[in-house]
Amino acid sequence: MAHLFPLRVYYEDTDLAGIVYYANYLKFIERARTEWVRTLGVDQTALKREEGIVFAVRRVEADYLSPAHFDDELVVETTAEQVSGARIVLLQEVKRGGDVLFTSHVTLVALTETGHPTRLPANIRLLLH
Repeated sequence: MAHLFPLRVYYEDTDLAGIVYYANYLKFIERARTEWVRTLGVDQTALKREEGIVFAVRRVEADYLSPAHFDDELVVETTAEQVSGARIVLLQEVKRGGDVLFTSHVTLVALTETGHPTRLPANIRLLLH
């Protein structure tokens, strides 16, 4: 099931040409991932405190298809494509209306607080499917 995260483009998100600066798409999809996990009932602060587990981006593959502009209303659509013991692969698309402006595949990994790979708890893996 896809998670939808609405946002509006602010002046601070744009570059000299008046379009969304490329790196800001990474911020948009990060915010959407945080809200997606929250809506699933995963408290990342508690996960870190109680289990010593954090999520980290391992890989991002991104395609910039069409520009967004100041004041555009966008939606970030997040879909889990693959969930394994310690890894989550997501498809995240930034859309304006029915048009896909940006698409990405993001690989997240579960790490201990010391940066070592670890398995996701079974209850969290079930939530992500």
